[in-house]
Order: sequence, then C-alpha cells, then structure tokens
Amino acid sequence: MNEETKYDPHAFEPFAVTVDLAVFTVRESRLHVLLIRRGQEPYAGAWALPGGFILPRECAEDAARRELAEETGLSQESAAALHLEQLRTYSDPDRDPRMRVVSVAYTALVPGLPEPRGGGDAAHAQWMPVGGLPELAFDHARIITDARERIRAKLEYTCLATAFCPPEFTLGELQQVYETVWGVELDRPNFRRKVLASPGFVEPVQGAPRRTGGRGKPAALYRSGTAAALHPPLLRPERRSERSERRSEGERSV
Repeated sequence: MNEETKYDPHAFEPFAVTVDLAVFTVRESRLHVLLIRRGQEPYAGAWALPGGFILPRECAEDAARRELAEETGLSQESAAALHLEQLRTYSDPDRDPRMRVVSVAYTALVPGLPEPRGGGDAAHAQWMPVGGLPELAFDHARIITDARERIRAKLEYTCLATAFCPPEFTLGELQQVYETVWGVELDRPNFRRKVLASPGFVEPVQGAPRRTGGRGKPAALYRSGTAAALHPPLLRPERRSERSERRSEGERSV
C-alpha cells in the first residue's frame, strides 16, 4: 500500500456504538417489558430500555449482558443465563442528541426474572405492562414495537410458551400465555386441536385431572414435551389470514 492510498481514520467522522435490550416477561397475565429511569442527560428522568456504550475491547453481546446487570441490578449469573436474540441495528443519524450513535438491539422473552433495581446510569428499574407505557427516550418505543413482533413470532415456531406455565398445566393456561403475548383472543377448540397435533409440544400427565374454576368438566393436565420447535407452526389468527390471502392471490395469478 503506497502513501496515496493509505487508510486515514481521521478522514471519517467518529461515531459510537451502543446496545439496547428489550426484555419481556409475563406477569399477572400481562406482558411486561423491563425499563430503566435514566439518571443522566440526555433524557434525564425519562424511561428507557436498559443499554449503554460498547467498550473498546468488548463485543456487542458481552456489552448487552454487562449493561443489563449494571443498570437493573440483576446478578451477573442471571444476565449471563438469558438467551438474548439480536433484533436489528438502529442507525438513524438523529436518534441520539449527543452524537452519531448506532445501536445494536437485543430482545428476550424470559420467565421468572427477579424484581430489578437501578444501578450504573439508571436511577430506577422496573417491569412495566406493555399496554400502558409512558413516553420513552430516544427511539426506544420503536425498538419495543419491533421486539414485541419478534417475540410474538417466536411463539409461533417454538415451545417457549410452556416455560411460562406451571410444571403441570392445563391447555387453558397455555392458551392464556399465547393470548397475553399475541394480544388476541383465541378459539379454544381450535387452539387445543393445534397444540395436540404438534408432535412433542406437550405431554399428558397421568393421574386425576384438575378441576377448573368454573362448572365445566375436569381439565386434563399436561407438561412440556421434548420438542424445541413446532411442526407445523402455531400461527397467529392474522398471520393465517395473511397466508390465505397470499395463497389466493397466487392462485388467481396462475
């Protein structure tokens, strides 16, 4: 490489790279997301997703787990055990008033996480119902919208929903998890048929069934099966409609 083509890092405007985390759970039959109240400017006092700047010798996923532990008070062990899924990169030039900041966002849907507490740059941390969020800092409302769609899709293709049920559960309890995350009401017989038709999704528990709270017949108990993925997938009602419309359009075009 000659002097004329030598790379000059000073010829490019510097920018920072951060991580943001949209971590969801189900509490009291409602979908919650983990938020922190910012302790510093910009947006001091506003609610935001946990996150922060990636250190010079740190990869994005390590930074995500470190920031999650620092800002929410979760133990290093709890943060390290989370299955984080990279969502997407947010790079709008004006998304941060301080400077050009590109953020790598992660998401997770996790049962049984403890109550968080503020730490690091966060004055406070808590679980908040997704249905009634306050105004958020930066573009975090957009990140939550994108992340929520990702976890909704994750329930279509995986057996994750059983993790939010007791060790032994009814299909009604499993259906409630789907309705909470998807935000729709499902047809009970149709849901039951699809769950039982998915190999390895659930397994019946031998013994006396448990009665429901109503006057109906006793409800059978199930436990999580051995499968990790659903074949066929358990699609949301609107996704089934979209797929039918695409199929019909394809048939008309032939």
